[in-house]
Amino acid sequence: MESGLVHHGELILEERAAQSRKRRLKGRFPYGSRAVLSDGGKTGRPQKEEFAPRAFGYRVEREGEDIHLLIGHSYDRPIASRGAGSLSLRDGDDALTFEAMIDEETQQISWVQDFFRAFNAGLIRGISPGFRLPPPRAVAKPEAVTEEDPSEGTALIRTIFAALLYELSMVTRPAYNETEVEAEERSAGGVILPTRHGLHHSSRWR
Repeated sequence: MESGLVHHGELILEERAAQSRKRRLKGRFPYGSRAVLSDGGKTGRPQKEEFAPRAFGYRVEREGEDIHLLIGHSYDRPIASRGAGSLSLRDGDDALTFEAMIDEETQQISWVQDFFRAFNAGLIRGISPGFRLPPPRAVAKPEAVTEEDPSEGTALIRTIFAALLYELSMVTRPAYNETEVEAEERSAGGVILPTRHGLHHSSRWR
């Protein structure tokens, strides 16, 4: 067998060849971490965003709610899903975590092969959650906008308290730098590889 260790900033991929293998992707999206959505330009105020603890809990904790792991927010390029039994998620006070098992058959799909090539090359660096805010009739306060502490800056801080998570996407540019993704490869003999990457959240106000 051959093994290698590749470092790409926040990503670390260790891989060993084997006749029969699976790959496992693990990720962590921390709550309370702020992302800069806009610097405000020449006349506006900067905008930042953060997620409150367990913000994604509603759909994550409900059985039967399918959530997908995609490439670039495209439902035409899925990697795993809860409905297929290949994706599991856990919502905690500190972070949303996920684990996806990529079997050999799925690894033969062209866009999955492209993803791992880009992953190895350091071109895909993280994760972006695809979500919607629940209607006010369902959640009294899904979000709030406050002003940043003057000692830190002048930004408007958008805090999301409740969000309906539909998918997580592998993307090229992480906005939440404290997040992580790991990839492992398994063979008939057990776990062979650990891998680490950064996570991303789309820089749009929703």
